[in-house]
Amino acid sequence: MLIEHDITDVCVGMYVVEITEPKDTFSLTKPGVLNNARVIEALKRKSVTKLLIDTSKTEVIIKEVEQKINVLKPQPPRKVTPARTDVKANFFNQELVKARQVFNESKNIQKQLFHNAQHGLPLEMDPVQKITSESTDLIFNNPNALSCVINIRNKDEYLLEHSVSVSVLMTMFSVYKKIDKDIVNQLAVGAFLHDVGKIMVPDRILNKPDKLTDEEFHIMKTHASYSIEIMKNTPGISPLSLEVATLHHEKLNGQGYPFGVPAEKITLYGRMISICDIFDALTSNRCYKQGYAQVKSFSILRALAEKNELDKDLVDQFIRCMGVYPVGSVVQLESNRLAIVESHNPKDPIRPLVKPFYHLKPDHFEVGQKIDLATVTDDLIVKCVRADDFNLNMEQIIQYLAHEG
Repeated sequence: MLIEHDITDVCVGMYVVEITEPKDTFSLTKPGVLNNARVIEALKRKSVTKLLIDTSKTEVIIKEVEQKINVLKPQPPRKVTPARTDVKANFFNQELVKARQVFNESKNIQKQLFHNAQHGLPLEMDPVQKITSESTDLIFNNPNALSCVINIRNKDEYLLEHSVSVSVLMTMFSVYKKIDKDIVNQLAVGAFLHDVGKIMVPDRILNKPDKLTDEEFHIMKTHASYSIEIMKNTPGISPLSLEVATLHHEKLNGQGYPFGVPAEKITLYGRMISICDIFDALTSNRCYKQGYAQVKSFSILRALAEKNELDKDLVDQFIRCMGVYPVGSVVQLESNRLAIVESHNPKDPIRPLVKPFYHLKPDHFEVGQKIDLATVTDDLIVKCVRADDFNLNMEQIIQYLAHEG
């Protein structure tokens, strides 16, 4: 892995690829391992401040290098104002731990639900209610952590992750709207179970990599009816939980399914879950398509609202809830770096707090200082991107940030 290091972090044994700062002033005779400290001191005397290191060829104990990186803070490539103090410095190392545990446990519970539904067994509601309650508590205390985690997706686990993510989004949206916590818990359960009927759809249709035929799409749509039937036959599911699952594919223009419910009969919660469901489907990688960046997905939601499929006011509220650049989304900066959004700035929504992690041209991971974009004028967001666009994946990015933190 190529990582840019400050000269103060460089150790004997590291494999140097090139001098990156000052750029085009000094150059190496050839890439190679730093054999002794005198070479490092000579580079310092020449005012070299940054080197590009290939960690896969380093001949020192990596643990020692990592300890130095954690202790010594490199100088940022631009002058920036320190990050806001209300965000913990070790967000990616500690805040995400609990969130990922909840998310992974939710997936395991979801897997058991699908198994039971497929074999005609009753759904076990105790684990569902426990994990959704735990997720709700986590979101009430710190919505950023789970928001970040749902950006880590596995293409081959969409069926499991989608329902978990929609439940998280529904909870976040409900908390944003200051809905009573008891109701939020019921909505979270309904969202958690809304797609359980998909297990009854044949794999050849569910995982088809091409566009579905009209006949196949008709079969795909039956999953909504299956979900309703399974939930009705499960003791302990509240009417509110059943309501949101029943309405998640209905549209305000009456063209939704399975019942073609008219707008006046689609409740607030039914309108909310349809937004959450579509947003997660748009941003997720699928077996047949790459997900869209969050900002692109917001524009699609608004277009659907203009067509009277979604509630326009609620779409705008959802976008404000998630933030123009949602926590956990990847953005490209003017400084030709990629950064991950770590928290919102309510007073300036287009300038969140970000954590740079990757430099473009040459492409390499780098140790970066957090930037509060609301306090700088020389490094703004160019666009919202996807990690896939740069042959990266969110799991790799989060692991790097957690390790670096």
